[in-house]
Order: sequence, then C-alpha cells, then structure tokens
Amino acid sequence: MENKTLTKAEEEVMQILWDKGKAFVKDIVEEYPEPKPAYNTISTIIRILEKKGVVGFTAYGRTHEYHPLITKDEYSKQTMSGFVEGYFNGSYEKMLSFFVKEKNISAKELENIMKQIDKS
Repeated sequence: MENKTLTKAEEEVMQILWDKGKAFVKDIVEEYPEPKPAYNTISTIIRILEKKGVVGFTAYGRTHEYHPLITKDEYSKQTMSGFVEGYFNGSYEKMLSFFVKEKNISAKELENIMKQIDKS
C-alpha cells in the first residue's frame, strides 16, 4: 500500500468510519463532541479522503454513504513504518531504545512487549 498520510482532521473522520463501518456525513458530524464541526467541513474532508483513496461510497440518489477502503490496522502499520523511518532511520531497535530511556519503561513492561511480539 502506498503511503497515505492523513492530517489530524482526516484521521478523526477515519476513526469514526472505522468505528461505524459506514456512515453518511450527517452521522459523522453527530459523532463529534460540541461544538460540532460544520456539515460542509466534514463533507470537504470526506472528499479529500476519497481522492487519497482511503474512503469509498455507495450512492443513494444524491446522498452518499461512506466507508473506509483501508483497515485501521493497515493504516497503523503504514503510519508506524513511516514514523520509524523518519525518526529512527528505519531501526525499530533505536525506537524501542528511545522509548525505554524516555518513558522509563520497567523490566516488566519490556517483558510484556516481548511477549506480544512473540505472539505475532
């Protein structure tokens, strides 16, 4: 999958679509806390997501129901790979070392991380 970097606003819309599976613009707006974004704002973000190839739709006359074209896992993997490449020269070892030092990860937490990796 090619790199499909999303803005914070685009990711927020995608989170809603991933949670709901499919939705109309009005449904997406309803998921936001107050003050809710304008309908036109969400509509514009959806059109951008369509152009990026991450959202598709089913047309019902002039109304469109939107759905994600990539899974949350696919996006997470792609985003994480880009993060590691951009900040740690592609080295997951350097990334893990950074987080162990910066976040004072305990030996128990590190052991749990290793168990999760082994399950994969």
